[in-house]
Amino acid sequence: MTTLDSRLDPFVQRHPYPLVFMTVSGSHIYGFPSPDSDWDLRGVHVLPAREVVGLDTGPDTVEQSTLHEGLEMDLVTHDVTKFFNLLLRRNGYVLEQLYSPLVLRTSPEHQELKALANGCITRHHAHHYLGFAETQWRLFEKDRPRRVKPLLYVYRVLLTGLHLMRTGRVEPNLLILNEHQRLPYIPELVQRKLEGSEKGTLKETDFSFHEREFLRLREELERARDVSLLPNEPSSRAGLHDLLVRVRLATVK
Repeated sequence: MTTLDSRLDPFVQRHPYPLVFMTVSGSHIYGFPSPDSDWDLRGVHVLPAREVVGLDTGPDTVEQSTLHEGLEMDLVTHDVTKFFNLLLRRNGYVLEQLYSPLVLRTSPEHQELKALANGCITRHHAHHYLGFAETQWRLFEKDRPRRVKPLLYVYRVLLTGLHLMRTGRVEPNLLILNEHQRLPYIPELVQRKLEGSEKGTLKETDFSFHEREFLRLREELERARDVSLLPNEPSSRAGLHDLLVRVRLATVK
């Protein structure tokens, strides 16, 4: 279980806007952070109404990449309007950020948003995970030598998609996901990533095996999408609209 580093909090406090939530994403919630992994901080900020309706508008995305007290930080937050629209567009990234178990900042609106986001999950989220897996596979395939990290991302993405299609729940941790899938090679790959650097590599002779597994799991995710009981369309738009109006009006002074 990843422990939150105390050096994260002062960095988060410097965010220029009020936060609905701030969580940790990336390898720390996937279950395989290396000693040199950076911290991916993700969240939702609230622009004041004057920076939304006025001539001079504020940023709908805030991005900061920096080295803070020896920690590599990659921070991205979206304004509530942008984040809510992403939730309605079968975006798996924002679901994982919202439901991350590693929470740096929360609020009553965060809890309300998590409840509403359950109604945003549809079978079409499979497209996100299929596309992401394809991208990660291409990164793994073209590397010389081939690295463990992108291969773990391939498996993590496919298994998260499978779990979502079958249960309607977001689970990003690869080791927890593998408790259901029981792929015998996953623990060994994770261990190699945990013990080594970000550039841990694989033997070239292993490529054919993992290529077959990638194709097999991709087909399994496609079948799971086709038989999923998840709805075709989100049902939380009205609730998100109401929450957005309340959050924005709270900034009016």
